[in-house]
Amino acid sequence: MIDQPTLLTYCAIVLGFVFIPGPATLLTVARASTSGTRVGLATGAGITAGDIIHTAFAVVGISAIIAASATLFTVIKFIGAGYLFYLGIKAILAKDTSVPGRNEPPLTVSQAFRQGVLAEVLNPKTALFFLAFLPQFVRPENGAVPLQLSILGIVFSLLGFLSTIVFAFSAGGFGAFLRRHPTVSKWQGKVMGGIYCALGVRLAFQQR
Repeated sequence: MIDQPTLLTYCAIVLGFVFIPGPATLLTVARASTSGTRVGLATGAGITAGDIIHTAFAVVGISAIIAASATLFTVIKFIGAGYLFYLGIKAILAKDTSVPGRNEPPLTVSQAFRQGVLAEVLNPKTALFFLAFLPQFVRPENGAVPLQLSILGIVFSLLGFLSTIVFAFSAGGFGAFLRRHPTVSKWQGKVMGGIYCALGVRLAFQQR
């Protein structure tokens, strides 16, 4: 089992990471502001599930394979970038549901969850981060290494979800204000779509 000083140090560092705005934060904020707090929370839950999957990858060694293979890293990277770009274009072209007569179906909680999972799992940089970061807090004298990696990854995922809860509620309230002002909300989807596209471009140009 991980000793208390190591775990406390780890939690303090992770809290600093997860509350710094990054791709996961921006995706959560974008969903919460356009579709409401519940959808933002579902997106955050999907990202958390994606982080747990990356933890499993790190434990069984799949992350190491991705790190060792430039081709595999590039393929996953461009699939992820293409998916984010697809979400961006879809948001830009979507009709404004706040305008009477337009019946564009709103994003559901399950759809937001799935998109969050895919966006996180298809980011190879996250896999490499888990592979490089988690082992720094593993101590062989504390017991089974796979168990320690699992605990560290789950703690990271839960603290990350805590940050998305905060951002989802904040952005959800702001989004409700925007939706009450049609002139502003008219451009909201285009702005958020631009954020998705920017995240896709950022991912496409990431290096190992």
